[in-house]
Amino acid sequence: MKVAVVGPGALGCLFAARLFRSGAKTQLVDHDAKRASRLNKSGITVASRDETFTEMVPVSTTIPSGLDLVIVLTKAYSTRDLSFPDDVPVLTLQNGLGNVETLCTLIGSARILAGTTVEAATLLEEGHTQHVAKGVSRIGSWTSCPTDSALSALSAAGFEVEVTDSPGQLLWEKLAISAGISPLTAILGVTNGQLLEIKETRQLMRDLVVEAVKVAATEGYRFEHSIVESAEAICKATSDNVSSMLQDIRAGKRTEIEAISGEVLRRAQAASLPTQRTRVIYQLIQGLERR
Repeated sequence: MKVAVVGPGALGCLFAARLFRSGAKTQLVDHDAKRASRLNKSGITVASRDETFTEMVPVSTTIPSGLDLVIVLTKAYSTRDLSFPDDVPVLTLQNGLGNVETLCTLIGSARILAGTTVEAATLLEEGHTQHVAKGVSRIGSWTSCPTDSALSALSAAGFEVEVTDSPGQLLWEKLAISAGISPLTAILGVTNGQLLEIKETRQLMRDLVVEAVKVAATEGYRFEHSIVESAEAICKATSDNVSSMLQDIRAGKRTEIEAISGEVLRRAQAASLPTQRTRVIYQLIQGLERR
């Protein structure tokens, strides 16, 4: 199995190292040539409660040809800049909404797999990721792309994987949860679990999730279970995790707020649905980015 993982962030490093360790011919792709050179020398280190290991995963600046699978784990705002080889299935496990639509424009819908993961990881430093909590990755074909290669590769690497017939539903569920958790952790500077410790912040998180769920309903998505309860369960399961948005704010980097709260706002506006809390949170994150 030949796999490329695009994006050297916390999850990209985790997936690349685990795939490489399982025996898959894995390549990590990083647009930054200098960083790629450093990672080729240092390797990728994954630390968890159970173990710490380092794998010398090859790192390149372009996605090679002759692959069985490409896994995209870049920031959402970088999706449009990617270039893919022909006839390779592409799986996006990115945050937010809009990534699939961008990939469809780039390569067509027939090669796209879409999904979500609740694997939690924090980038401690360049090429060194802390695997905070394990979780299920759910994937599905956007139109007609077979899921076999992705399911085989991820399962062999020790990830818990489920296949769904409704990846769009998964993306909206993950988006609603992210819209409640990620911006608040970034604004308050707290871990996921700490959001539940104060009554007011817990309620605000719930309100943000509800706003997103209402917007999802305007696009025909209904959920059989409480997404608010799912968000709280994720906060508990990943209580020590520093969200990627908080990591970005601390590092002075651009966040994915546009693909998360920004998408909620744009789709709400199209449906003439008020989302006042989401708008305030969105504006606060924008302010933090521009400090």
